[in-house]
Amino acid sequence: MISPLAHVDASAKIGENVIIHPFAYVDKDVVIGDGCEIMPYASILHGTRMGSRCKVFQGAILGADPQDFRWKGGEAHCVIGDDVVIREHVIVNRGFETPEGTVIGSNIFIMANSHVGHDCKLAGKSVLGNGVTMAGNVRVGENVILSSNTIFHEDSKVGAWTLVKGGCRISGNVPPFVIVAHNPVEYYGVNAYVMRKHGYTDEQIDEVAKAYRHIYQSGTSVFNALQRIEADVAPSESRDMITNFINEVDLKIVAVPVELE
Repeated sequence: MISPLAHVDASAKIGENVIIHPFAYVDKDVVIGDGCEIMPYASILHGTRMGSRCKVFQGAILGADPQDFRWKGGEAHCVIGDDVVIREHVIVNRGFETPEGTVIGSNIFIMANSHVGHDCKLAGKSVLGNGVTMAGNVRVGENVILSSNTIFHEDSKVGAWTLVKGGCRISGNVPPFVIVAHNPVEYYGVNAYVMRKHGYTDEQIDEVAKAYRHIYQSGTSVFNALQRIEADVAPSESRDMITNFINEVDLKIVAVPVELE
């Protein structure tokens, strides 16, 4: 059902069983997958590719122009996965620095008044609380909870299974499985409750906690902590996720005292 009071460009590709409410705006060069619903006053702008069964609430803008002075009006894209909920007044900018542009993975819930900057990559199965703000090129792993009013500076990276508590300002890299809180950001333990709910055993959680004791509670550098983890923590997928993430960001993770980095 497409309301005659909505604007839908003739070139837009609309899937089956899509509902577009009055006063919604669908631009040219847009793809909307099957079973989506676009609420009144939502805008889907050119360069946006949306998967199936998404719901976009009032006032949201998907595919807004990149907010970066380097962008000179060239091709830019915004890709939305399946089963994504985008609440009121969310803004997602298109990306121009990578071929795929900005990517919102599947099964993500983005709450009201959040902003996702150009070329951000959100892997999926995550929740963004009200008022989450991301600058450009932020990377977020799977199964992440970003609480309300958290701020992510450009090029920040967040590992899988993390919880960033409300109001944090992140200007670095948050490794997998941890909880961080406060300003300046502090390590607040392992995200055990969520991990346990999703099938991690107590033994697996204990091994993750042991790894982070070496990083955050041993009083040594991140480099030395990684050596201790490889010697002291049994090989596993979780251990590899931690060590690979930290190596990929050149040992630069949040909540480590400067003298220990």
